[in-house]
Order: sequence, then C-alpha cells, then structure tokens
Amino acid sequence: MSVHLVVTDADEASRRRWIDALSARLPGATIEGWGDGAVVGGADYAVGWKADAALFAANPALRAFLTTSAGVDALLANEALPRALPIVRIEDGGMGAQMAEYCLHEVIRLHRRFGDYERQQRDAQWTPLDVEPKTAWPIGVFGLGVIGTRIARTLAAAGFPVRGYSRSPKRIEGIECLDERHGLRAFLAGTRVLVVVAPLTAHTARLFDAQRLQWLARGAWLVNVARGGLVDETALLDALDSGRLAGATLDVVAREPLPPDHPFWHHRGVRITPHVSGITEIEVSAAQIAAKLAALERGERVGGLVDRSRGY
Repeated sequence: MSVHLVVTDADEASRRRWIDALSARLPGATIEGWGDGAVVGGADYAVGWKADAALFAANPALRAFLTTSAGVDALLANEALPRALPIVRIEDGGMGAQMAEYCLHEVIRLHRRFGDYERQQRDAQWTPLDVEPKTAWPIGVFGLGVIGTRIARTLAAAGFPVRGYSRSPKRIEGIECLDERHGLRAFLAGTRVLVVVAPLTAHTARLFDAQRLQWLARGAWLVNVARGGLVDETALLDALDSGRLAGATLDVVAREPLPPDHPFWHHRGVRITPHVSGITEIEVSAAQIAAKLAALERGERVGGLVDRSRGY
C-alpha cells in the first residue's frame, strides 16, 4: 500500500513499537514518527492519540486521523483539528477483555466482602461474614459500545443481574437494555454497582452529579473506567462522606495524574488505579488500523468513524 503515515505517539519507545507494528502490516507504506523535534510533512494519514497544531499545519492534506485509543475527547478538544478531517477510532484494541476483568474483579470484591476481610486482617480479626446472593447485586453499565457490551456480558455471565444504558436502543441477550426513552433515573434506580464506560462528550460531562448519584441505591458503589470528567468529583466526595454511597473505584479522574494532595488518595471509600483498566495492545490495534486504512483506500466505509456531533 503506497501511503504515507505519521505516528504521533508522544513516547519514543511506544512510537517506535507502533511504527514497527504498522510497517509489518502495511508493506510499501512510508511510516514516520512525529515527536521529539521530528517534523514530518506530506502525510496522507495520522495515527495516534492526540496531536499538536504543528502536525496539522505541516500536513494539510491528511485524509483521516486514526486514533490509538477508544476515546477521542482529547483529539476533539484540539482547536487546530481541521473541521472536515475524518476521525476513525479504535473499537477495542484488546482493551475490552482487560476492562471486563477489571470490573468483574471489583464486583466480586464487593459481593464477597473481601474489603471487609482486608480490614479484619489489619485488626487481627477472624470472623466469617455472610454473603448475599448475586441476585441482590444489580449492576448498571452506563455505555453499551463495543467495550461496554463486553463488560455487561462478562458480569452477566458471572451470575449478576445486569442492565445497560445507551443513548439509542440496544438489544443484548441476557442484558436489560435501557435508553433515553426510559430515562437515566429508571436505569439508576436500585443499582448497587454503577459501571461508567461511556465516552466523555458535551452530553456526558459531569453527568453524574449530586442529583443523579442520589438515584442509585443507598450504599451503592461507583466504578469509573471511562473518563474522570463524567463524574462531578465534589458531589462524589459529598456522597461518600455522607454515607449515601459506600465507595468508588476510580481508574480515571478529572485531572491526571491525580495531584498528591487530592482527597481521593486517602479516602477510606475510594480505590485508585492509574488509568490501567484497559491498555491498548499495539499488535492487536495495529492490525485493526491497517485493515481500516486498506478499507479507506478502497473507498469503503469503516467502523469507528467518529460522529463529531455526538463526540464518539
């Protein structure tokens, strides 16, 4: 394939891995890296997570930007992004299985009360605890894209009652699917574990505020593996401090890295991981990007084409 690609990953080692993986799948293509002072011009396509204004200035004839992440909020926030430039996002990239495992781990930890046993160990206590049936642990998955659907199916296969929410109607076997016709309150009502896995858009920014967190079952737990900006963090802290929510597992936060003085670090009800619930697998993603590029070159429609009006 005789095309010219520029890879924008900011980390040199990662950028090199992307170039090698794409080169193996796109023989005949010219693939160069943008970063660490390197300036590339005349590219047909850009591949990366985000880009600076200089890249677009040096490459005015880009045909598309193919993202190396499922989320595109960072790219769409770039004021230099050409208005008509098509954006094609990764639809899984090996992240779905990882994120499903992460969420299942957190749900099982809650259901089997392993957090309580951790506290018992610190206090040198030996007290077996009762465990409720899984049917008493309704789980809500907010966002039913490729990854959200994978998470919902994994939790349902483990025996938990699962409902999902998306803007448009979905049908997933074994999952109760709600959408805007039903309303967010109906989805959240009675939910004991809320898994947030939707994109960050103008529609979802700070969506989970004080009012909506109150719609969850009292003592519910929040698991956010999407973007920190979907949750009003002040409202979340208030809900935790008041006992309205039992806790939150946050793989993402509004400001990353999380500042050392942030109250989340030492809050008894918060579990923090550094945005690692789903790591893009370069080999898997490079194969997907190569296939999308080939389809674009043939003039075919590709999956993952971003609708800018929706933000995903």
